[in-house]
Amino acid sequence: MKVGTAHAKGLRLLAHHDLAGSGDGMQVMREGDALYVGHSGTSRMGTSILDVADPPRPRLVDQWPAPDNTHTHKVQVAGGLLLVNHERFPYRPAGPLGPHSAGLAVYDLTDPLAPEQIAFWESGGKGVHRIVWEGGRYAHMSAVPDGFTDRIWVVVDLADPARPVEAGRWWWPGQWEAGGERPGWPAGRRYAAHHALISGDVAYLGFDDANLVVLDVSDMAAPKLLGRCEWGGGATHTCLPLPGRDLLVVSDEQQRDGPRAPERRIHLVDIADPAEPLYRGVLPHPEGPYDDLPMRFGPHCLHENRQGSYRSERLIFATYFNAGVRVYDLQDPGDPREVAHWVSEIPAGQRAPQANDLFVDTDGLIWVTDRTHGGLFVLEPEPALAALMEEARA
Repeated sequence: MKVGTAHAKGLRLLAHHDLAGSGDGMQVMREGDALYVGHSGTSRMGTSILDVADPPRPRLVDQWPAPDNTHTHKVQVAGGLLLVNHERFPYRPAGPLGPHSAGLAVYDLTDPLAPEQIAFWESGGKGVHRIVWEGGRYAHMSAVPDGFTDRIWVVVDLADPARPVEAGRWWWPGQWEAGGERPGWPAGRRYAAHHALISGDVAYLGFDDANLVVLDVSDMAAPKLLGRCEWGGGATHTCLPLPGRDLLVVSDEQQRDGPRAPERRIHLVDIADPAEPLYRGVLPHPEGPYDDLPMRFGPHCLHENRQGSYRSERLIFATYFNAGVRVYDLQDPGDPREVAHWVSEIPAGQRAPQANDLFVDTDGLIWVTDRTHGGLFVLEPEPALAALMEEARA
């Protein structure tokens, strides 16, 4: 199944891969000539590994099925290691499930195209949802350990990758049910950690309906609440710091199908004082009939400026589900502009595109997954955008 372009400005399709029919792509990450794709779980595939030495012709090398009642939809690569989450699946089962795997798998990448598992950290509970790790000693993640009602923030020490151990955790008071805590937030709202991106000694954590939580992580073993910012939207997902500009870019994930689901946006927050973040406004919503289309319409993931990728404090790359990929220019934060976009054709077997996650590599190529059946897309910037990306490179 080949899927082409429905609409684009500034970006063109370089390649497509259907991931051998397991097209439910989730997190995607490139390291050198290897590309790692986590799968959302509906296909029951877990992780795909591709050789992308020739980007116009990605080659599938291996696929690992997910364990029973589990999905392994997130990947992180750095320092010669691959980290993969294990979490109960489905998220909200209609009935009882059998045993599932819960925790973090650690793989050695001596051969990047043939990872070898060297450890597994057991989280207990429902398992690990999302990981952030760029090498070094600590990986941090959201997880639901035993005794907690929903996802909390957990730090795992990888000083010895073959023996990972928990180093610290932070949760919103009311989440620790086994400790006698009870929710103190408004009924009908969800307070749950998604993941945090770190700048210096500060972690910027998306906390669902609580929006932004800022943590002091000068001591990873004892994170402390430093600040908060609320704007009333829900499902806060990614909080991307632009430290040289005292800005935070925040996506609220669209979690409901349309047409006309509750609106979700990408926000700007002033973090000149991390203890007192100030809300600045929103990035432009895509123009077009997307709100009238089926399936999800709204933000999901941002390219996270991680080490070993394309990095910019001016250009923001986002997936927008049925509105594809969106690129924003923050040269003037008071007047953010969309400068490029790309939307795929509707993949076979679904009602709309569902651009899910993306990774921008150091060459400026954009690797994009579709959530449902569409698989993997490779995009390249057209000349004007390529020039802007070079100008805006950090």
